[in-house]
Amino acid sequence: MTKILIVGGGVAGLSAGIYAQLSGYQATIVEKHTVAGGNLTGWQRGDYHIDNCIHWLTGTNPNSSTYQMWQDLGVLGNVEIMQGDSLYTCEHNGIRLSLYKDLDKIKNEMLSVSPIDQVEIIKLINAIKIAQYMGDVGGENHDKRCGTFFYLRHIRTLLKYFRLSTGDLAKRFSHPAIKHFISCLVGEHFSAFALIYVFATFTSGNGGIPRGSSYAMAQRMISRFISLGGKIITGTEVAKINLRDGYGNSALLSNGETLEFDYAVVTTDPKVTFETIIDLPLPKQLSRSYNDKRLIRFSSYHCAFACDTDKLDFTGDFIFNIPPEYQKKLHTKHLILREFTHESSFAPKGKTVLQTLTFCSEEDCHNFIKLSKNKLSYKAIKEELSRITEGLIVAKFPSLKGKLRCIDVWTPATYKRFIGSDIGSYMSFALAPKYIPLQASNRIKGAKNVILATQWQQTPGGLPIAAALGKNAIKSIHTLEAHKKKKPTMAAISNSGLPLT
Repeated sequence: MTKILIVGGGVAGLSAGIYAQLSGYQATIVEKHTVAGGNLTGWQRGDYHIDNCIHWLTGTNPNSSTYQMWQDLGVLGNVEIMQGDSLYTCEHNGIRLSLYKDLDKIKNEMLSVSPIDQVEIIKLINAIKIAQYMGDVGGENHDKRCGTFFYLRHIRTLLKYFRLSTGDLAKRFSHPAIKHFISCLVGEHFSAFALIYVFATFTSGNGGIPRGSSYAMAQRMISRFISLGGKIITGTEVAKINLRDGYGNSALLSNGETLEFDYAVVTTDPKVTFETIIDLPLPKQLSRSYNDKRLIRFSSYHCAFACDTDKLDFTGDFIFNIPPEYQKKLHTKHLILREFTHESSFAPKGKTVLQTLTFCSEEDCHNFIKLSKNKLSYKAIKEELSRITEGLIVAKFPSLKGKLRCIDVWTPATYKRFIGSDIGSYMSFALAPKYIPLQASNRIKGAKNVILATQWQQTPGGLPIAAALGKNAIKSIHTLEAHKKKKPTMAAISNSGLPLT
């Protein structure tokens, strides 16, 4: 049986492993941590569960093409899909706007805030409806796909947003609250079309959260892989893939063990994979992406709080501006606060978990990683971040005074340690305006049987792209195997009476 070694047990690795087993191969995943899942994880802090990953999962609408992939991977099925009334609410100078599940509700709320922006509001809503069709979830019942004529008819509308950043899109509106609503979720430099696609995903029922969120989803994928006969080795990592004559033949693990394979699938950040695990230079196509100044790498830091009440003044994510004196210290102009009342098992009865998310630039990431080398300084900055953050939350929601207790803080340094990415990035490059996100090849020059399956092959990355690239890696192996079977062996050529030269 063809043996496949998979480097890394995140979503891409688990996907590759499951599709390998479904294809009749024997897959072994090597994961350096004690449990697989990668970024798709969560952890306990006393009686409270902290979720790391899912804000929304693209592909929860059964009519979408991604849904079937999640079914194959054991993610959905009989699992309850939760989707609240809104994905996020932002507040600006006392005015609140929400990304509701109901598009008409979004439109009406925006119009009530700023009737003068009617033309741009209607254009935005229509663009979201068009994007729903592109995700196979258009129409009144969110079950219609984008045909060729529909695409040609609306391509000019889509191109208008393709050329804009979220900051550019925000400038099209006159009211400050709407400007803030457009730019606060992902910042001002993100692709406006990508933001519209997020809106389209949530409003079409295609961006829900499976019950149990990140850790539970990872466990279902792990169970699916093992039930198909796959093997996971945890607590050690692939230190080197041994190459000979342009092929990989074995892998040296950090525990000293050697594993032989017919094919290897590598899911780790290419920036730290090539010239280390693989003794070859970074492929040119990927090198161009890392060096492209339009493509921003990012991570984030988070504060998690045990909250002594589950009666809150908001649902989903709440985004609000913070005073100027705190913006430099927190590396942000506004705070993203998320509540978890939808997951009653995450906290004792009558309580819940609140988490903040603050995006970090590449420079911020490097600073956190450097600071983490000094344990005392790193601990001090985390304590300061949690103290300031708690104060800002209480200032916004006075009813929470005395009801919050910080239970964890994690940063890009945490992500670098946990997933091994270069700067602690848990997604690939942020999608920039005017950028066509073409998928980089999964083939490696100089290692013909080593296949890439990493979200860094495509912008902007994320769970569905990681899973799809894991699936594509097995497709590539299947093609290579089929080619081998068609190619006559030396013995067959010899027996045919033809010369071997």
